[in-house]
Amino acid sequence: MRIAEIHLTPVAIPDRPLLNCKGVHQPHALRTVIEVVCDDGTVGLGETYGSIKALEGLRRAAGALIGLDPFHLHALKSRVVAALPEGGGINAKSAVADHKLTDVVASAYEVACLDIQGKSLGRPVVDLLGGPVRASVSFGAYLFFKFGAHIGQAQDEWGEVLTPDQMVEEARGMVEAHGFRSLKLKGGVLHPDLEIETMLKLREAFPGHPLRIDPNGGWTVETAIHVARKLENVLEYLEDPVIGMDRMAEVAAATSIPLATNMIVLEFDQIAEAVRKRAVQIVLSDHHYWGGLRASVQLGKICEVLGLGVSMHSNSHLGITLAAMLHTAAATPNLSFDCDTHYPWTGVDVIEGQPFSFRNGALAVPSGPGLGVTLDRGRLAQLAALYEQAGTKERDDTAYMKQFDPAYERRVPRW
Repeated sequence: MRIAEIHLTPVAIPDRPLLNCKGVHQPHALRTVIEVVCDDGTVGLGETYGSIKALEGLRRAAGALIGLDPFHLHALKSRVVAALPEGGGINAKSAVADHKLTDVVASAYEVACLDIQGKSLGRPVVDLLGGPVRASVSFGAYLFFKFGAHIGQAQDEWGEVLTPDQMVEEARGMVEAHGFRSLKLKGGVLHPDLEIETMLKLREAFPGHPLRIDPNGGWTVETAIHVARKLENVLEYLEDPVIGMDRMAEVAAATSIPLATNMIVLEFDQIAEAVRKRAVQIVLSDHHYWGGLRASVQLGKICEVLGLGVSMHSNSHLGITLAAMLHTAAATPNLSFDCDTHYPWTGVDVIEGQPFSFRNGALAVPSGPGLGVTLDRGRLAQLAALYEQAGTKERDDTAYMKQFDPAYERRVPRW
């Protein structure tokens, strides 16, 4: 069995005007759907970012993978590195953190190759990662302050959420619809005192739900310590309150609340410094930039040895990514917290059948061969056409925010 063809399809996903410290989500999020076709007809699926650099990297590496045995994943990484000698980051200028292009590309193709391996063996991907330690994976509600509508569009079903009370209602909607048992707020948007008020009102409304807030480094050290002191005994963890390892360490020393990150510890060689400086207590894994599913499971083991907690980061994604997340989470014994997911905000998919449906905030791990999902070509064609119609080729939350508020300036930290 050898890789014979690779097909890359950039797609656009309708998104809502969700707010963060850099601005607001554009009307469409971008993804790339990957099909790796073997000479015996077996097709492996993958999904990753749809940014310009990610898509260019996928295209440049594709030719180097023709003829590769899909079981030879070390060779896959070597070929990707050779095809992309300059490496480099993939994220747009408006992003706060960046990821290695070689890790992103290798991860995307590894997922597709693991899908092929599972289909060839008649086993789910989780079995290739060491086997399941859980049959289902729990997720938390991902809460966003948001505008009521995109420019020129009617108000969406969630409406405007710009106050603490409105956020409580958004949380009620998420919990009622999906049964989520923990809540995470994307912070760094309103004045910190309003976000403190929001968390306190969420605690009152949901006394049994673990709570988290993530301002994406939108606060100074002083502000982060102020927030932490106001929310002692309220938060399960505080995620990326500040930018920089030393600043995280300073905040960590001033609070008993564990600090989590998907912005400070992004690669394996950053873990030792984080432990040495006691800057981070929880690492949020993400197979898209940690180097793949196997590397993510390995990250879990390293964190276990070092006494760090593990959870899972998310950005806007479709069902192929969600399936990959489920297999990875199921094979990570020390997954300590409910995972993040944007899936309830997405509303569309490219997989056949019904979308993934949360029961009590959890999803069953797919039991079919490989990832356990198949491609719906009609849906893929629709989202590929939307990509061409939308004309968006790069995410830029700040530029879009300026259309709502021309005086808006990107500042990190903002508060």
